[in-house]
Amino acid sequence: MSKQKQLQQQEKSNWSILLGAAFLMATSAIGPGFLTQTTVFTEQLAASFGFVILVSILLDIGAQTNIWRILVVAEKRAQDIANLVFPGLGYVLAVLIVLGGIAFNIGNIGGAGLGANVIFGIDPVMGAIISAVIAVAIFLVKEAGLLMDKFTQIMGFVMIGLTLFVVFKASPPVGEAVIRTFAPDTIDLLAIVTLVGGTVGGYITFAGGHRLLDAGIKGVGAVPQVTKSSVSAIGIASIMRIFLFLAALGVVAQGLPINPENPPASVFQLAAGDIGYRLFGVVMWAAAITSVVGAAYTSVSFIRTFHPTIAKYDKSIIVAFILLSTIIFITIGKPVKMLILAGALNGLILPVALTVMLIAAYKKSIVGEYRHPIWMTAAGVIVVVLMAFMGGYTLINQLPTLFE
Repeated sequence: MSKQKQLQQQEKSNWSILLGAAFLMATSAIGPGFLTQTTVFTEQLAASFGFVILVSILLDIGAQTNIWRILVVAEKRAQDIANLVFPGLGYVLAVLIVLGGIAFNIGNIGGAGLGANVIFGIDPVMGAIISAVIAVAIFLVKEAGLLMDKFTQIMGFVMIGLTLFVVFKASPPVGEAVIRTFAPDTIDLLAIVTLVGGTVGGYITFAGGHRLLDAGIKGVGAVPQVTKSSVSAIGIASIMRIFLFLAALGVVAQGLPINPENPPASVFQLAAGDIGYRLFGVVMWAAAITSVVGAAYTSVSFIRTFHPTIAKYDKSIIVAFILLSTIIFITIGKPVKMLILAGALNGLILPVALTVMLIAAYKKSIVGEYRHPIWMTAAGVIVVVLMAFMGGYTLINQLPTLFE
């Protein structure tokens, strides 16, 4: 084989990994909560929600590009960088990620069961069990990383394509949406921070970054590729967000009442009838199952460097993580009070982790001679301040529920 052909194959392989990392992050973000948040905020803010999406996209990019770039330059996972910045902090970060991952995965498993119920009419619990088995099967094959990449890409395209169909059926006022995106009637800070937290909060922003490290894409030379991949990931999640916003806006603009019990399902059904409701089932299942995969993979990636045994049996631990989430969903049905606390703590992960990354970017012992752009640091600081404020507010409000 000629050297040129080898280079071409290597470039093709790298592109496939970069795209896989982008879809892993994006589909991890697009879960049941993502669908519900987008629909509810559209109902509340109408066309002005476009402005919220625009600002959140900019903040998402500010967080994601910083984190992914520093991970690959340092050639270390987030928990190891955190331990180098402040001894022991990596373990704290890992605990927060794993607790938050379990809490959200219970909801993801439940969402997959609901999606299966809508599609096939089977019991949601049975749908959840079948979905868990499918997620587990992905990690049992030899090339689990490549299969995970392909699976998330296919599911991502399915979700986007079906939601676009519903957009056409809903006939939203696109012109008004464009105008209000840049000149909103109202500005909702809580909605902005909620969207940022739902897109790059908790484990989500590390999903793609850790996947790149596992695939061997690292070093200063990989920065241009990684930057494109990180922005692409936000772009994929944002396209889904925009399409869902337009579908919901079309329903709202017609004055149709959205069912508060299941807002996104209501939008699909009101826009496209029974077919739309079935399509919602597919979208919900795809969103939930990819989030299950992303949460399990990323959560375990935060502990695998702590001991050789964990690294050796990482696939088995990922499977156990999925099974644990499923068992809790089946036996309890929804997170208990400690899991509510874990969800609140999850809101603090992004500002803590991003602060650590920004500090690490200026330590030669971690990044060598690499010089981090000032504008990226400034963007990161803005995200840290906003998310720390709202994460703290959420945590303070959730703590009293533990003692009720």
